[in-house]
Amino acid sequence: MPKKKQPNLEESASGAAGSSSDVPSPKDLSFNNFKGEKTYSFIDLFAGIGGMRIAFQSAGGYCVYSNEWNSFSQQTYAANFGEIPEGDITKVDANDIPEHDILVAGFPCQPFSIAGVSKKNSLGRATGFEDKTQGTLFFDVCRVIKAKRPKAFMLENVKNLVSHDKGRTFKIIQESLQELGYKIFYQILDGQNFVPQHRERIVIVGFDTKQYGSDITFEFAITPREPKARMKDILFDEVDSKYTLSDHLWDYLQRYAAKHKAAGNGFGYGLASPDGVSRTLSARYYKDGAEILIAQEGKCPRRLTPRECARLQGFPDDFRIVVSDAQAYRQFGNSVVVPLMGNVAKLIVAKLKELDTEK
Repeated sequence: MPKKKQPNLEESASGAAGSSSDVPSPKDLSFNNFKGEKTYSFIDLFAGIGGMRIAFQSAGGYCVYSNEWNSFSQQTYAANFGEIPEGDITKVDANDIPEHDILVAGFPCQPFSIAGVSKKNSLGRATGFEDKTQGTLFFDVCRVIKAKRPKAFMLENVKNLVSHDKGRTFKIIQESLQELGYKIFYQILDGQNFVPQHRERIVIVGFDTKQYGSDITFEFAITPREPKARMKDILFDEVDSKYTLSDHLWDYLQRYAAKHKAAGNGFGYGLASPDGVSRTLSARYYKDGAEILIAQEGKCPRRLTPRECARLQGFPDDFRIVVSDAQAYRQFGNSVVVPLMGNVAKLIVAKLKELDTEK
């Protein structure tokens, strides 16, 4: 059997390595090239590199507006979808955003994530809604919903959102959405149903009660991938030696893990089994790759390559990576499990078709 080699930079952009995912290619899902039935329009807020866009286009949706403030993410988004998302959402007049059926937003999770809260607490910084730079961006989502009244919305965040500030944060989110006249449904879903990564995220779905009434039902009846994805499905047999940890870094990670284990803490590196699933990929992966390491015979473990990180999130292999490794690690660490979100997107579209038929 031929070895799976990590593609070179040109191949990384064009996708010559062959896809490990059943998610359709972005180039086949752009609005102009989509060959399936165009059903519902959507907007892509806090778009990142477009994981949610691929998900909703795979459900037949078509994107009419995108917004993302990070310039490096804008580069990646433009390389794959042919448009540069508009910047800072706080400066956008909601009335200028096009009419749409579905609002999609993965509003910033750092103020609510376990890792983000722990880091900010240690630095004496505010978390949650008290984080004035990112924590209040949820209310910009509400501002757009109020102005445009989409038929439905889908919001995504870290599972810690539910428990943050003893549940008070999530209560405010629920009440805010309900006050806008939407019936909401939420569930914590795990990406390992589709990719070899344990990645739990809360997904919040809402439907407009002014259009459809309050007797709406919705279930997160996802269809997990069979057979179950394993790490070896997304790994290359040969990668550049630059991804191998130095002796010094590997020694440090082992000593760090031993220190915390002795103290009864769970901190430390994670060696991913080829037949198992990995820990959660995070935006800090570029620092040392400690949360997901791959064992190598006769030498130190290695970190994942950016293309392997893309595969771990369910991105197709022809998704173009046009930024540095460090930026790519941040981008995929901040993104979503595409096939999981695509599965939910299909459920939302199916429910809207049902509701519109009943009107």
